[in-house]
Amino acid sequence: MKKRTLLVSITLLLIFAVQSSASAPVLPNPVLYFLGQEFLTINGKQVTRYNFDVANKSDYPDDLFAASPNLPPCGTNTKASRTWVDLYDQSGKRLQGFCALGKAGDLNGIWFALETSVVPPSWVYIEMNDRKTNTKYKSNLSDTTL
Repeated sequence: MKKRTLLVSITLLLIFAVQSSASAPVLPNPVLYFLGQEFLTINGKQVTRYNFDVANKSDYPDDLFAASPNLPPCGTNTKASRTWVDLYDQSGKRLQGFCALGKAGDLNGIWFALETSVVPPSWVYIEMNDRKTNTKYKSNLSDTTL
């Protein structure tokens, strides 16, 4: 009887483990590419905004970016999206974050800005963090010049 109980317990544990790992969608890593720069004046400072897009954004379901009030907020935004996107330089320094993208198509608006006198990093990448499944998707390194 003890062996049977142990076998049933192990079987149930394996079933739950498989089900919980299956809840994370199997998606490709994002393919980041540089769109160009724009020169702006913000609060009297000259800045350069470096704009990026994700070539395979259509591979991501929009529900990945749905408002998720059941997850921790982003600052005062209590309806932050399920998936947050962070942009990093090649050494891993965070440059910018996006916690309120509403759909996969919004991945065409990823950017970071620096004062125009500052030399940008040569390469950047993004990490998409699906907070519901605790899954991260890391992109390729992308140039910051055309």
